[in-house]
Amino acid sequence: MKQLNYEFKNPDLLALALTQSGIDATHNNERLEFIGDRVLGLTVAAMLYDMFPHEAEGSLARRHAVLVSTETLADVAIELGLDRRVRHGHITAGRIRHVLADAMEAVFGAIYIDGGFDAARDVIVGLWREIAARDVIAPKDPKTMLQELVQRHSGGALPNYKYMEPSGASHNPEFVVDVSAMGKTAQGRGASKKEASVNAAAALLKLLAI
Repeated sequence: MKQLNYEFKNPDLLALALTQSGIDATHNNERLEFIGDRVLGLTVAAMLYDMFPHEAEGSLARRHAVLVSTETLADVAIELGLDRRVRHGHITAGRIRHVLADAMEAVFGAIYIDGGFDAARDVIVGLWREIAARDVIAPKDPKTMLQELVQRHSGGALPNYKYMEPSGASHNPEFVVDVSAMGKTAQGRGASKKEASVNAAAALLKLLAI
């Protein structure tokens, strides 16, 4: 299991970072998540700039998008065992990875408040550098891959995304998106329209499997 490799001077900050708003509407991790998101984004951008000195901005942006995505954040949170420590209220199965991703960002925010930017950067680089090094070629997001595939096999046509009404409580909605192309349709769910559409595109890519 991966280690956070940081000892908090104020342990209450870590406890706050692992408290979701569904269980405490006042004292929760949303403010720490806000700052942790910015610390993560800058740190990963600087890391990629150093790791891939010959790549253009577009390739670096695709790498960055994957590395700061909900999926990557949730994966790292699980590897750190945070899935067993996050305090949350009732959530749908489709929201759990989003909650873990938010908590991971909040932990980085907590480290920044507790120990400064350098401390947070060192933790993030220690966790993310190996992940970033796995892809020799900059990855493409599922929506881009689907669009290129459909255009290649359908004479320039584009996938058709249909956004459904969100379900669940207003403070904890689940978004649903259908995407159709080349005679097939797939559905994706997520905590945001963007996340749902990406998941829908990934599902349709598996169906098409050309």
